[in-house]
Amino acid sequence: MNERLMARFHDLPSFLRVLEEMGELKRVKIEVDPVLEITEIVTRVLQQKGPAILFERVKGSPYPSVINLFGTERRMEIILRRHPQAIGEELVHLLEQLNPPTARKMFSLLPFTRRFLAMRPRLQQKSRVHEVVEEPDLLTLPAIQCWPQDGGRFITFPLVITHHPVKGTRNLGTYRMQIYTRKATGMHWHIHKGGARHYFEAERLGKDLPVAVAIGGDPILAFCAIAPLPEEMDEIAFAGFLRGSPIALTRAKTLPWAVPADAEFILEGMVPRGERRMEGPFGDHFGHYSAPALFPVFHIHLITRRHHPIYHTIFVGKPPQEDAPIGHAIEHIFNPLVKVFFPEIVDMWAYMEAGFHNLLVVAVDERYPRHAVKTMFSIWGFGQLSLTKTIILVSRDVNPRDFQAVLQEIRRNFDPATDFYLIPNTILDTLDFTGVEQHIGSKMSLNACRKERPLDFPVTSHSVSPVGKIPGVTGYRVVCDCLLILQVNQPGKPILQQFLQLPGYEYVKIIATVSEDVDLQSEAEMIWGIFTRFDPQKDVFFERTKMENATLHYEGRLCIDATWKSDYPEPLKMSEDIKKMVDQKWDAYWREK
Repeated sequence: MNERLMARFHDLPSFLRVLEEMGELKRVKIEVDPVLEITEIVTRVLQQKGPAILFERVKGSPYPSVINLFGTERRMEIILRRHPQAIGEELVHLLEQLNPPTARKMFSLLPFTRRFLAMRPRLQQKSRVHEVVEEPDLLTLPAIQCWPQDGGRFITFPLVITHHPVKGTRNLGTYRMQIYTRKATGMHWHIHKGGARHYFEAERLGKDLPVAVAIGGDPILAFCAIAPLPEEMDEIAFAGFLRGSPIALTRAKTLPWAVPADAEFILEGMVPRGERRMEGPFGDHFGHYSAPALFPVFHIHLITRRHHPIYHTIFVGKPPQEDAPIGHAIEHIFNPLVKVFFPEIVDMWAYMEAGFHNLLVVAVDERYPRHAVKTMFSIWGFGQLSLTKTIILVSRDVNPRDFQAVLQEIRRNFDPATDFYLIPNTILDTLDFTGVEQHIGSKMSLNACRKERPLDFPVTSHSVSPVGKIPGVTGYRVVCDCLLILQVNQPGKPILQQFLQLPGYEYVKIIATVSEDVDLQSEAEMIWGIFTRFDPQKDVFFERTKMENATLHYEGRLCIDATWKSDYPEPLKMSEDIKKMVDQKWDAYWREK
């Protein structure tokens, strides 16, 4: 990594110059439409792990737009100034040296002094983000409509600044904002987010909540706005720590606090108490549309900006997308910290292919029987990990990132009678569409840690193809002699029940039905197709179930109906006319002149 180049950026324009020198930025000079066309272009670039893209001419806007800043592991390292794993190791080292503190340990922390001092933002009187002060007109922004059924155009990477109405503590978060009018947007606050908490407290006190939104700036600010920091920790201070130099702030024009001085745009306004408006649908990172729902409304009173600002945007969709390297960086940084709280955790990995929250594999160093089960319940009560839907527990020497190794452990060690846990009627991610209602659904865990006595399991036997044996089965795949996936064009649960009556495949531990849009030959699609489309309480059952002493006992194969259901939102798919248009213009996008 070129440290000389990385030291040269502190805002978005200087960062783009660094990317261009490193061959990590492409300019598109012809006009593009922010409605769908940008999404289709960047989707293809993402598939090739291509560069960030600066669209110099966006239809209907005087401002250029940049996207895909975070789209590769290399660019994440540039933004963070080092590999994210090194940051995780730094943070753990700091905690170890402070527990307990000694003179020698404190002396060893002297190299971190600059980073500690950088946590205090630098307040400056003048700022380029105040070069232009104007009446709001959000319709001039090159905000994108990402997918055909989206409810409109969205500001997708806003840095939303709020302050606790009593304590005054600051929060910097990223929440999509649907543009309603020239002066109003939605504010998609998830119930567990810091901004939502500030708004909840303000409403409870009968107050409106002042809000500022920054667009652009050093992308490390955008990363910290997403990072799962403790609720009272200041994201702007953490950004200063990560980059080793203070974040510059300047006084807002109409609000009683400071905003990022190196931003491209600042939107100042208010989210009134008691006001809600329908927001969405929106193509989300689970690969489906999130359903329309009532959310608070942000009224903008003033916009300040640079003379020639650059608009930063992003879109999400069926994984992998640009948010994948962000999620992986977060795991590299914060997983070591989780292990400080739970030292029995050797490693853990949330699968990007399942939208992160839907599948977490945890390798546990068990010191006593059922130690891993204790860890499982601890995870379900810990920060944003509480939103995890499926947890698979494996022994200490298993690589959680290797899905096939995980399946092997399930095959060898998972006993449904003792190793299956279902938590009904609990909290879900706001974006999860599989539960009984928004925010409410169920969770499950499979304990595949090794036992003192290994399970007896039959040697793999050849079985006939299930295709044609049951109407509606159009394809199948067996993975690691553990997971049988049936691709179907009918409701999945009746097909699973019929299949269990047929001989063959008695040796597998899990049978799942998926819909025909899932490519069974792609492991990423397979994980996405299974783990984003079922609710454990509604869609999981076992071959045999019996009740003893008021307790359910499970036996046989675990069945998952992971088909798309009629009450689910539609999966994301680009319209054919947009695909054809991009095909025709593809070479023109990349011409130098």
